[in-house]
Amino acid sequence: MTLSLATPGAASLLAAAQETLPHSSSSGRLVAAMLVGIAVIVLLITRLKMHPFLALTLGSGVLAAVAGVPFDKLTSSFTTGLGTTVAGVGVLIALGAMLGKLLADSGGADRIADTILSRSGPRSLPWAMALVAAVLGLPLFFEVGVVLLIPIVLLVARRGNLPLMRVGIPALAGLSVLHGLVPPHPGPLVAIDALHADLGTTLALGLLVAVPTVVVAGPLFARVAERWVGPLEIPERNITSDEDQAARERDGVRVPSFGATLATILLPVVLMLAKALCDVVVDNPDAMAQRIFDFAGSPLVALLAAVLLGMVTLGRAAGFTKARISTTIERSLAPIAGIVFIVGAGGGFKQTLVDVGIGNVIADWSDSWHISALLLGWLVAVGIRLATGSATVATVTAAGIVAPLAAEMSSTHAALLVLAVGAGSLFLSHVNDAGFWLVKEYFGMSVGQTFKSWSAMETVISVVAIVLILLLGLVV
Repeated sequence: MTLSLATPGAASLLAAAQETLPHSSSSGRLVAAMLVGIAVIVLLITRLKMHPFLALTLGSGVLAAVAGVPFDKLTSSFTTGLGTTVAGVGVLIALGAMLGKLLADSGGADRIADTILSRSGPRSLPWAMALVAAVLGLPLFFEVGVVLLIPIVLLVARRGNLPLMRVGIPALAGLSVLHGLVPPHPGPLVAIDALHADLGTTLALGLLVAVPTVVVAGPLFARVAERWVGPLEIPERNITSDEDQAARERDGVRVPSFGATLATILLPVVLMLAKALCDVVVDNPDAMAQRIFDFAGSPLVALLAAVLLGMVTLGRAAGFTKARISTTIERSLAPIAGIVFIVGAGGGFKQTLVDVGIGNVIADWSDSWHISALLLGWLVAVGIRLATGSATVATVTAAGIVAPLAAEMSSTHAALLVLAVGAGSLFLSHVNDAGFWLVKEYFGMSVGQTFKSWSAMETVISVVAIVLILLLGLVV
């Protein structure tokens, strides 16, 4: 199975690359183009201090030049990838920023942070953050979970006087592990369908692998990342400053209750989880119940509903006027404008890699490998993840490549193959992954610090997970 191209101009771009390059040399040249493009991006950002948006755009041009792809085809692919990413992830980031600003200005985020701090000591706080992130991340897309948890993570780090990495890494690990290994996330669901695995078995084994993986990559690795990254200044974005707190006290602002705040945050979680359960239980696209939950449980609608609810349960509950709520919403968008464009450029670079056929090269190479099916699924997903930056694309493509191997497997081993592919899809997030830039900008880190923390954490997750999966394959 070859990589399915996701955009209208993708087929023409791939055809142009194949026509330009002789078949015998196309694979090596495409891989070289990918490596050179990534190296140029890293060099421009780290050495020349160029803005990531420009670096990603120029890196895509270098990729096209080395691969021999016409630049008019490159432009179509890059802009399509940028537009698709901004339309999807960008809108979710904007809605999450609105909710985060409401949480911060109303004091709701303070309430959650104070509650967590009051019930967790300094030693147990990283573990508590990993648990909260894992629970919230069960039905959430990774980007949604990040924008919802960022205000809480930053506040807990500040008020607990803890290094940001010690609190942030466990939260990111909890979200990332659930995203790659546990349905109803889109990647695992597609892999389950492609490999004809049982959803319940995959969910049970996924949680069995996820728990120790989160422990190792979260609270334990956080201590290592803390030393590698060094001290970080906690960004002011989306958290309540001391001046804001003092102003609220002077104005007599009422802090929303913990229950109302938690209910507002959990609303999108509940809506998306209800959609997932309805898809499994009803499984009839024409049924009215499924149509309702498919609409209400989509990430866009679920987050929009949370923002609208937050205007009442957070803004109005804190005594905000309509004008102040409007101002709060408006101010939430300015700080994330740069993030949206950087993430969009990352999506454009990723789409360029996908469209020139890097996934096809990896698929062709995999035909000659003679290794364990579980390890093969992991390795193929790792290759596509490194090339495209997308965990979902890596999962979908790798599942299609190894699908014939699952035909003669038991339901248990088919489920393990789903998990192996999911684990590989998380390996070494780097500059062509929108999540890389999302984490970098939100935590105020440099590119090098992001590699030492986020990228290293993703690699730990992937390696620990495949080791556990291979061990399970020996005993089940």
